[in-house]
Amino acid sequence: MLRRLYHDQPETFAFTAANQAWAEAQITKYPEGRQASAIIPLLWRAQEQTGWLTRPAIEQVAKMLDLAYIRALEVASFYFMFQLQPVGSVAHIQVCGTLSCMICGAEDLIGVCKDKIADKAHALSADGRFSWEEVECLGSCANAPMAQIGKDYYEDLTAARLSEILDELAAGKVPTPGPQNGRYAAEPLKGLTSLKDYDSGKTQYNASVQLATDLNDTVKRIDGTEVPLLTPWLGKGGSKPVPAKKKPAAKAPAPKVAVKPSEKATPASNAVKPAAPKADAAATSEKKPRTLAAPRKAGADDLKLISGVGPKLEGVLNELGFWHFDQVAKWTANEIAWVDSRLKFKGRIERDDWVSQATKLAKG
Repeated sequence: MLRRLYHDQPETFAFTAANQAWAEAQITKYPEGRQASAIIPLLWRAQEQTGWLTRPAIEQVAKMLDLAYIRALEVASFYFMFQLQPVGSVAHIQVCGTLSCMICGAEDLIGVCKDKIADKAHALSADGRFSWEEVECLGSCANAPMAQIGKDYYEDLTAARLSEILDELAAGKVPTPGPQNGRYAAEPLKGLTSLKDYDSGKTQYNASVQLATDLNDTVKRIDGTEVPLLTPWLGKGGSKPVPAKKKPAAKAPAPKVAVKPSEKATPASNAVKPAAPKADAAATSEKKPRTLAAPRKAGADDLKLISGVGPKLEGVLNELGFWHFDQVAKWTANEIAWVDSRLKFKGRIERDDWVSQATKLAKG
């Protein structure tokens, strides 16, 4: 399936204050230089805030993670859980159409969606409140056919029951998720034939359905009002993003033992080992490259065309005095070390081979 950005996009996107704090906290889960690993949870939070994933939202997440826009778009367009077009303001129905569900009546469920929502998948209903799509296996084969609505599964569905659920949602009600034919989770309809002691002490519904019912938030989108602990991975009770700890300074190397030319190495345990070859000082020393106070008259090059350079890194490079591909192309190893020490994500220059990329781009 070809996935493209929707043709009608909003001009801007900004996280709410609560979601911004949550997003910044997620970034602290990952080591310095690996913040891009937070892209999926941040994209998901953006989608939860607006209902679908807009281009400005994708670009905003890319800026937060210092990624080129295209890399964020690659993730958003690859995973089908990201909706790249508007969805119903009340609910988006995802009908499982894989083998078990199809055998048990998924086509009838799709027929209900076509009749009551829209003739085609991903299209909005006339009032804009509902949308639907057919999805791959959702892993509830024992309760086929089923559909996911919001955060929960509605299982053991019939066409008539799905029609009723849509009516309930339209009326502002929250239908109870889980099996719709009266059975508990995936137990036999006629009751347990073994492990009958399990019946004692169990809740009215299975755990996930019970929680959804208690919270009454089955179709409610995450909006930041849940007030979760933002950074429990940084210690008990952590609730605010905490800056990453600085790496401890490297220990000074132990003094080397000089070996006289006349001394021969022996296998004895007390033999003096020859000193390791001295590292080339030039390989680690820094040298400032030639910089410019402003771009040339023709205008600055788009440094974001270098893979690994996002909007934020481009801004840093401009501040350092680098505006053109040919400047980057001329960096020596010592000059790379100078620039590298002033970037947030160290090692990226050599990892993505900026010099070779810039050389090609400078040639047009």
